[in-house]
Amino acid sequence: MARPVTMFTGQWADLPLEALAQKFSAYGFDGLELACWGDHFEVDKALADSEYCARKRELLQKYNLNCWAISNHLVGQAVLDRIDERHKSILPPYVWGDGDPAGVNQRAAEELKNTARAAARFGVKIVNCFTGSSIWHLWYSFPPVPKEWIDEGYRLFAERFKPILDVFGECGVKFALEVHPGEIAFDLYSAERALEAINYHPQFGFNFDPSHLIWQGVDPAEFIRRFRDRIFHVHMKDAIVKRDGRAGILGSHLNFGDPRRAWDFRSLGRGSVNFEEIIRALNEIGYTGPLSVEWEDSGMDRDHGAREACQFVRRMDFEPSRRAFDAAFDKKEQKVA
Repeated sequence: MARPVTMFTGQWADLPLEALAQKFSAYGFDGLELACWGDHFEVDKALADSEYCARKRELLQKYNLNCWAISNHLVGQAVLDRIDERHKSILPPYVWGDGDPAGVNQRAAEELKNTARAAARFGVKIVNCFTGSSIWHLWYSFPPVPKEWIDEGYRLFAERFKPILDVFGECGVKFALEVHPGEIAFDLYSAERALEAINYHPQFGFNFDPSHLIWQGVDPAEFIRRFRDRIFHVHMKDAIVKRDGRAGILGSHLNFGDPRRAWDFRSLGRGSVNFEEIIRALNEIGYTGPLSVEWEDSGMDRDHGAREACQFVRRMDFEPSRRAFDAAFDKKEQKVA
């Protein structure tokens, strides 16, 4: 049971899809997790052009690649966020529109519904995504934050996402939130609360990514075990925690790649994530889906990193045991008896 190894194309949106397909096929990947930006997978075109999805499949097949999931993180961010000028750079022009915040929120929600429809037409069952958050700025309770404000944030999440999730259900597609700073769920307890807010909607689960948990001090393997029936997709991504007594985990207003940071993303196997325990936890819950590399490392050539990441994942993955290691002794005892 070798789980397929894929590459998330979001960090490679500067390159056309065919160039990526040729590249990642040569590196040994089994498929691509297509981002809904660049020319990788365009939701509006997938719904407007009856041949669009077939052409995408043909392109992937040309390089012996498959696709099990698409991802629309950027649009998802705008569903719950308090919209400002930063969002203009990550949204399609037709979602940004005139930039009126309420309009952006509404158009982003409609685009997520269309993403589910496009995914169904393309033949994939998973959409990885963000939700944004209207209460992320309240994570540190000073000035003191009234409990009612947090309650309202989760109420708003349910109000905006239940209709989206219902469309996902109609399409037979799962919504996989990448638990991440800036989202309605960013650690184990906030993920629990998100599920509660939507009454455990069957279409809602998680795109597990250990890199966003490890620097917060959350045990990634424990997250898998806690949400064993809600792990819809898996990102393989590493991060290093390297506190020197000067910088804290909040980033110090230093950009990624700055050596003064207390943590940063790293190429797989070069950070602090214990992938051995992650594979064992995934085996425990019976996850058989893709292991999708999300590659980020400001200090390494990305082609070098992509090659070694594919090799690393294949080396780390293994099947669970189907028998106890000392079962032979039990059989002998049974025969003697």
